[in-house]
Amino acid sequence: MVSKKDSILKSAATLFRTRGFKASSMRELALAMGVEAPSLYNHIGSKSELLQSICSKVAEEFQNHLQEVEASDETPVEKLEKLIRFHIQMMLQSFDEVCVSNHEWKYLEEPHLSSFLQQRKSYEHRMIKLVKHGIDEKLLKNIHPQVAVLTILSAVRGLEFWQRYKKELDATVLENNMVNHLLTGIIK
Repeated sequence: MVSKKDSILKSAATLFRTRGFKASSMRELALAMGVEAPSLYNHIGSKSELLQSICSKVAEEFQNHLQEVEASDETPVEKLEKLIRFHIQMMLQSFDEVCVSNHEWKYLEEPHLSSFLQQRKSYEHRMIKLVKHGIDEKLLKNIHPQVAVLTILSAVRGLEFWQRYKKELDATVLENNMVNHLLTGIIK
């Protein structure tokens, strides 16, 4: 069962993605949900709190998945594949939330802004470490690890544009093709 707060967060993510955080109002959110604006404050404190909750939830999901992948006994290539697949699935299943996290994070208030940026930086460094391990094990080409990671993250982020064509392309086909393309470009 979806809680009222989760329902509010989902609606807020859709509103923030389509209108932008700054241009969105609590009144618009209430209207979209079919409730009175004051009733929203029974569940949340402010529009900023909504943004912080959305960004934190997304960051936590990515961090938790990365931690699971890092702890596995799989090869660096298998780990990268799992990470790429997870990123794709998050873009497909939690599109609004991920887009808000990708674009509207700059409106987070301190200390949440600094914490969010540190989490992103840590995530990227941990992925770079994984690519370096794959290079050391001679499983990946001798490429610049940061370029490889930024290419992977940028490619998956590009799925925002795919949403326009999702009726024409099966999600499984998309995922498999992206994984194949991104990994075969770096596998030795």
